[in-house]
Amino acid sequence: MNTITLTPADDVTKALKGVQSPVTVYLKKGVYNQKVLIECDDITLIGEDRDQTIIVYDDYAKKIHADGQEYNTFRTYVTCVVAKNATLKNLTIKNSNVNPAEVGQCVALSVHCKNFRGDNLKLISTQDTLFTYPFPDDLVVRYRNFLPHNQLYLEGGNVNVFTNCRIEGTVDFIFGAARACFYNCDIVSLYESRGCGYVAAPCHPLAEDIGFVFYNCRIINGGAQKESVYLARPWRDFGKCVFINCKIGDHISPMLFDKWNDTERDKSARFLYCDLQCDFALTPVIWGKQITCEQAKAYLADFKL
Repeated sequence: MNTITLTPADDVTKALKGVQSPVTVYLKKGVYNQKVLIECDDITLIGEDRDQTIIVYDDYAKKIHADGQEYNTFRTYVTCVVAKNATLKNLTIKNSNVNPAEVGQCVALSVHCKNFRGDNLKLISTQDTLFTYPFPDDLVVRYRNFLPHNQLYLEGGNVNVFTNCRIEGTVDFIFGAARACFYNCDIVSLYESRGCGYVAAPCHPLAEDIGFVFYNCRIINGGAQKESVYLARPWRDFGKCVFINCKIGDHISPMLFDKWNDTERDKSARFLYCDLQCDFALTPVIWGKQITCEQAKAYLADFKL
């Protein structure tokens, strides 16, 4: 196996161009002020220290790209991983733009992988912090002449696992259609000037029967107003989220879930929960389904925790 050690003085994207896989890349601690695109398969990227190994940039959706068009959500990433197999450990990835109400979405990490594992990561942004591929079908069509082919198309299924991570944001800050598990993670809602916040925005197709699974997570108030944040809202019909044995703070609405503005996605969204722990009374929406602990086990089998 190849090994590479990089420092903040290195251009990480260039250093990984054409590298022979499998490869382990060690990042020395420091601030990497750059966008990082990882396109090699079978890569493990390890930071020296999570809180001191920081990849940071500040692109945002309304910024004008060199091609004359706006960046759009999906070109704002700080780090984008396009690979069959990838593992990221002990890193902070931060989009330093803090004003999405005026300048639009600002992605920290965009994952386009068959198999992805993130361990002890800190992902920081506001709106749309973490994108987990694939796209909904309508966006594949819309962006086919806008995004690179290898970021837009990924045939077959994919599995993402995030363990012991801290993910911060305000609106829809974990979004996409991957089969993904967040295990023992801190999910932190920051202050949102527009009022409401949303943790997850899934867009899974009906054929995806697992969706986003939050297991043994702490849903933390990082400055949001009381009862102003929903655990999830469906970005597209059939979006699926499962919350299992999670502790939720008083910033979460007792209703738990939102249907997404004036849509009728409450009729198709698949939002489930089991054993939520909180210090207030819950009054969940009637289309959010409570399941048993035994039923919850089926949602964990694929993830090899």
